[in-house]
Amino acid sequence: MPTKQPSIKAKIKAIEKYLPKTILTNEQLANEFPSWSVDKIYEKTGIKKRHISSEKETCSYMAIRAAEQLFKNHNILPEEIDYILLCTQSPDYLLPTTACIVQNKLNIPRTAGALDFNLGCSGYIYGLSLAKGLIESYQAKKVLLITSDMYSKYINDKDKSVRTLFGDAATATLIEAANSEHEFIHSFIFGTDGNGAENLMVPHGGSKEPISELSYQEYEDSHGNIRSPKNLYMNGAEILTFTLSNVPKSVNLILDKAELKKENIDRVVFHQANKFMLDKLRKKIGFTTEQFLISYETYGNTVSSSIPLGINNALDNETLNSTHKLLICGFGVGYSWGGCIIESIG
Repeated sequence: MPTKQPSIKAKIKAIEKYLPKTILTNEQLANEFPSWSVDKIYEKTGIKKRHISSEKETCSYMAIRAAEQLFKNHNILPEEIDYILLCTQSPDYLLPTTACIVQNKLNIPRTAGALDFNLGCSGYIYGLSLAKGLIESYQAKKVLLITSDMYSKYINDKDKSVRTLFGDAATATLIEAANSEHEFIHSFIFGTDGNGAENLMVPHGGSKEPISELSYQEYEDSHGNIRSPKNLYMNGAEILTFTLSNVPKSVNLILDKAELKKENIDRVVFHQANKFMLDKLRKKIGFTTEQFLISYETYGNTVSSSIPLGINNALDNETLNSTHKLLICGFGVGYSWGGCIIESIG
């Protein structure tokens, strides 16, 4: 008779980050766009500055730096990692997989699995779910979940609508197996609505619309923003409508699945889109300002990195501790959304 395996649960051990050294401030943006003052930019976005990657800072470069911080600060050896999950929408190449490059540069064993997955603002939740599945099905013991996005590579310098919002960042999370009956990461919900795909996209550069002469032809929209088809486009009004419609329902689904009420949640970290959107969400759902953690002010919208960056920031400034019951929710490009409960980090 086969020996019964011990009960294994997936747990977040640690989170670290990498931020490019170049900082884009509201003062710099106001100098470039005289019709937008420093106060107006802050009033509209709640963002004071954002980190912007340099030419040498690729997806893999930032991912490796974040992982090195994780290894150094938490005494983790590369040879302990048996799976790499890398969430990005700005990979080094169309192929090969950036996670394979990261594996080689970090000297992670060749016996490790490695894959990229293309998701934006909901990506961290999907990554946690994949890691949980790998660990609790005994396929891996230590999963390195990396987020590394640099939307600045896609943004036209003359498009103030998105340039004021987005920043670049990478994070590295270690998810490991714990011998326990307790669920440390649980109550996942997911959602997808590809009908909204065109409201946040880079139109040219894929197989449907390869880069051509047309890709470089700039045009001006009704708000004076200039971009070309190879640049990032966002329909902010439609994104807001989608978010306010879907996220409150999703939060209720998470709470129902976990058999919790809002007051049972110690802290909440949503995708850090911007102040206007998050203020509306917090009030509509009914979380308190103490529960609702924000970090967009100094980072901007860092896409897949915004939730782990927010968690790392809150742990550092002690507004979140390892025993808090944490609800996280990501939403945006795709449309794609998801959320879950995290208990006990560390």
